[in-house]
Amino acid sequence: MPAASQGAGAPARPAAITARGWGWRHAGRSKPAVNALNLDISPGERVLLLGPSGAGKSTLLHALAGVLGDVNDDGEAGDADEAGSLLVDGESPRARRGHAGLMQQDPETQVVLSRLGDDAAFGAENLAVPRDAIWARVHEALDDVGLAHLPLDHPTSALSGGQKQRLALAGILAMRPGLILLDEPTANLDPDGVLEVRDAVARCLDKTGATLVVVEHRVSVWKDVVDRIVVLQPGSAAEDAVLLDGPPDRVLAEARTMLAAAGVWVPGYVPATRSRAAVPAAGAGNLLLAAEQLAVSRERPRRSGFRKVPPVPVQEGLTAQVRAGQALAITGPNGAGKSTFALTLAGLLEPVAGTVSATLDLSRGAGIDPYKWKAEQLISRVGTVFQEPEHQFVTGKVLDELRFGPRHLGHGGERVDELLERLRLTALVDANPYTLSGGEKRRLSVATVLAASPQVLVLDEPTFGQDANTWAELASFLSELLDAGTAVVSVTHDAEFTAALGGAELRMAAAEAVAP
Repeated sequence: MPAASQGAGAPARPAAITARGWGWRHAGRSKPAVNALNLDISPGERVLLLGPSGAGKSTLLHALAGVLGDVNDDGEAGDADEAGSLLVDGESPRARRGHAGLMQQDPETQVVLSRLGDDAAFGAENLAVPRDAIWARVHEALDDVGLAHLPLDHPTSALSGGQKQRLALAGILAMRPGLILLDEPTANLDPDGVLEVRDAVARCLDKTGATLVVVEHRVSVWKDVVDRIVVLQPGSAAEDAVLLDGPPDRVLAEARTMLAAAGVWVPGYVPATRSRAAVPAAGAGNLLLAAEQLAVSRERPRRSGFRKVPPVPVQEGLTAQVRAGQALAITGPNGAGKSTFALTLAGLLEPVAGTVSATLDLSRGAGIDPYKWKAEQLISRVGTVFQEPEHQFVTGKVLDELRFGPRHLGHGGERVDELLERLRLTALVDANPYTLSGGEKRRLSVATVLAASPQVLVLDEPTFGQDANTWAELASFLSELLDAGTAVVSVTHDAEFTAALGGAELRMAAAEAVAP
């Protein structure tokens, strides 16, 4: 990503964006992700890009960053197709790679180096920024995103998902590119972190004058930072991909009802969800999993001579109960160890100390830690949806993903059709899971676990990437599962989702110790 023309570490000039009839169809998909996009963004403008899940917002950001895929002279990229033109400063985005900073939906994919400081400096180093300027920028960027309390040699593997998201943003801010592209930058952050990151972006824009295009489902976070709101519509039949375009206050005032109907999270709007049943299912309230004085870590024990040395726990003294037909929300700040605790509760990580015991209705294995079960025992009883949906995909088609678990459990997957319809995946059965939007990937990851009909469902950030309509459908579906006797454990920063499901809340405090 050379950018020697930036001189002695000077920020790149603000970028201009021009789209004329631009469209893109992913390989293996019958319909385009974006169709007939006509759009002009002036240098230094700040644009909030909205639209329902699957409207092509992430596709557009990847295209602007020049990383969507190489296209030959015939306008084709393998089995993908590109139409019209999309230009950054009058050139193809692929010709200007490195001049834009892209933060993707999954921060896990953007961590390149093993130490925090090196990772934050990576982009600036590739832009040939002088060494002294790099480290001044790195310290400033880490401070801006709330990671300055960690040493520069802190291992990136020890960061939580939210902290990795902050680190990805710090790397972009240190680059000081002319075009900043942010895809759901605050989705996995605690409420304080949301404001901290948003303000860090605003300070960077004030310093550099860079052009901003940000995708975020919740309008209220960015409304006062941006100059324009552009709303995209799912575009296979649309004559123009842009549904609405204008100043934030005008767009929200003139089209609030339309935006809400399209699934946009307009300020003050929370969609209605299904109410819980008054009569509990048979067996509701029975204890299924229990954690007692639990200490957790993602690190493995190490050997010192003949001695087994346990890892330093990220949290300890945790106690919780998971009951049939009841929801448990695990909340707290980024880095508190919420995901680590959930994975330990689900039998995927070994406890450092304390106990996890299962009292599920088993022919064998009751009363022991699910970590000691065999895979087939676990998958049919405790289903886990990871924070990064891609970590669950094992096939090349959406339909095959849904059939995979039931097939390995020896039954026909009777729920597959229902799950496709309820989670709005029917039109995507032949699509490659990795080409789905972030919200679609999340719904697919939930569906693959539900296909095995587990008694306990453990979800890590289940509402990530969802528009208001798909959010309501997911919350309502989980409410039905609760009424049928399934236990639902959620790691979440989404207060509305927690309220919709009800149940108990376990709020974890900030971690005092982090595994080295």
